[in-house]
Amino acid sequence: MAKAKKLRKGIQNIVVISDTHCGCGLGLIGKDGFELDTGGHYKPSRLQKKVYSWWEEFWHEWVPRVTHGEPFAVVHNGDGIEGVHHKATTMVTANIEDQKRIFSDVMKPIVDLCEGRFYMVRGTPAHVGPDASDEEGIARDIGAVADRDGHRARFELWMRCGDGLIHFNHHIGTTSSSHHETSAVNAELGTAFVEAGRWGHEPPDIIVRSHRHRCSEVRLPSKKNKKRGYVTAFVTAAWQLKTPFLFKVAGGRMTMPQIGGSIIRMGEEELHTRHWVNDIERDPPEVVQ
Repeated sequence: MAKAKKLRKGIQNIVVISDTHCGCGLGLIGKDGFELDTGGHYKPSRLQKKVYSWWEEFWHEWVPRVTHGEPFAVVHNGDGIEGVHHKATTMVTANIEDQKRIFSDVMKPIVDLCEGRFYMVRGTPAHVGPDASDEEGIARDIGAVADRDGHRARFELWMRCGDGLIHFNHHIGTTSSSHHETSAVNAELGTAFVEAGRWGHEPPDIIVRSHRHRCSEVRLPSKKNKKRGYVTAFVTAAWQLKTPFLFKVAGGRMTMPQIGGSIIRMGEEELHTRHWVNDIERDPPEVVQ
């Protein structure tokens, strides 16, 4: 006789996005553009419209399919707005309040989709203010879930999904070589287990990082809590097009933007991860007559 399924408490699906960089002329913005504080209207570029069409496809086609229509939580893993940084000239506006409103415009419908289960992780100070103070503001504006001290945006987030434990943080080391793209990702797993063993804490089943704008994953066999399964670390894709900075750095010159998000889902026995990633097509080669 088959055993009855164990009923699990809590949400079984977590959708992860990051690096929307709203307020950048290469970042995420609604298809109709935005009314600036100065009274002008910003019209999205051809590629921004393409990215927003993928945003809608992601939320309204892929997420319902991979969650099987079940409830889900959303984690925005940092760099919600572009900020004013490094003498960059690609901002839609240098007015941070405008950038915050662009973020709210695209994110509030997502807060409704996940029925308020929206969590915000703090990103890079160059983009989101000292100690990510601007990210705390936008998290409050959209009603992100608060931590036990009342913060709406956190530097790190520990979350349960079914029986599993997940750790979210924005930052991870980068590399100029695609041959070593997973080195720092694998190192995060090693560090997590060393620290957990040292202090007698439960190690995470999944580690989530962002910042790189490139999706990658490391998955290793594990026997945690006397259960066979896996431990996983992954880096999310982004929602920002290729910036001028990337054209001059090693490892960035030849890459195309990776646009997308990820899901963590509790299966019958273990946590599963899936990633929805698109890349922008290359410009067509010039033909000299």
